[in-house]
Amino acid sequence: MSPTSLSLEYLVRPSSLTSGKKPALFMFHGYGSNEEDLFSFASELPEELEVISVRAPYDLDPFGYAWYAINFDAEYGKWSDDVQAKKSRDKIADFMDEAIETFNLDEENITLLGFSQGTILSYAVALSFPEKVKNVVALSGYINEGILRKDYAKKDHSKLHIYASHGQVDQVIPVEWAQKTPDFLKKLNINFTYEEFPVGHGVSQQNFYSFRKWLVEHL
Repeated sequence: MSPTSLSLEYLVRPSSLTSGKKPALFMFHGYGSNEEDLFSFASELPEELEVISVRAPYDLDPFGYAWYAINFDAEYGKWSDDVQAKKSRDKIADFMDEAIETFNLDEENITLLGFSQGTILSYAVALSFPEKVKNVVALSGYINEGILRKDYAKKDHSKLHIYASHGQVDQVIPVEWAQKTPDFLKKLNINFTYEEFPVGHGVSQQNFYSFRKWLVEHL
């Protein structure tokens, strides 16, 4: 199926449903990757889902894409461009609205699946716009409160469900950052599952089976 032109580049695996609105899963890749990365999961996910894997808007040299710049400075260390991240947060929210209309998606059954930087953006979208999202699968990422909408805490997050997982020996995003997630979500009364696996910055087979089982139960 050739993609229709929307505001961000993407790949799509159509839903098996032939009538009515379709549940959808949006995928958001990590820093330096592209829309083909997580799309390899698509064939293993529930057939009724319309799977849309999205390419981040910022080009990296020599290849790959990013949701926002990560700068490595000798004096200040590693830091993230939160201004770009907020722009990407809003670009994703707008893209989701476009896709819902274009593909006749069920706006009440939208799942975000992210890895690393894509997880950080998935959290930002879901916590800032909880009315747009039902489920989040948050792989190897963390919540950056600095890129959430200022009024996020006043929103109703009661319908949101989150599955979060992290590698215990992740050398890219420290597991300690992810371990702050449960307390953050509890304060917002969000239903969540948090798991750790004995891996680095990646998704093990055990991790994949675990989040897929969770996803099937929450569709």
